[in-house]
Amino acid sequence: MNFLIINGPNLNLLGVREKSIYGEVSFDAYFEKLRMQYATINLQYFQSNVEGELINEIHKVGFSYDGIIINAGAYTHTSIAIADAIAAVTTPVIEVHISNIHKRESFRSVTLIGGNCIGTIAGFGLDSYRLAIEALNSHLD
Repeated sequence: MNFLIINGPNLNLLGVREKSIYGEVSFDAYFEKLRMQYATINLQYFQSNVEGELINEIHKVGFSYDGIIINAGAYTHTSIAIADAIAAVTTPVIEVHISNIHKRESFRSVTLIGGNCIGTIAGFGLDSYRLAIEALNSHLD
């Protein structure tokens, strides 16, 4: 199986930014743990702070990969274009958030992309990504 994790803006700063919300572990370090834990899955990772690059990546793998896990960061709340890209592809997508977006500022509880995903996982820290992998595995069985 081929799964792609896509992280949006500012998630390249995990481990150094707002540690009280996002923790102290970099995503690269966490991703290596995921790859070891799910050695039978071809896990790939893409991060960009640029909306169009995220859309291009969704288009690139959205008809060939088995699953996409996306944390669109702040684009979650603003990007109709990313929502449309998710709707346009056949690969199932799970939306992920490290923090519980419903316990934060009111604008963060609005997700423009969630309705085009098979589900949303939020509030479990970096473990949200692991839960998304498990959910994709179950969905594909």
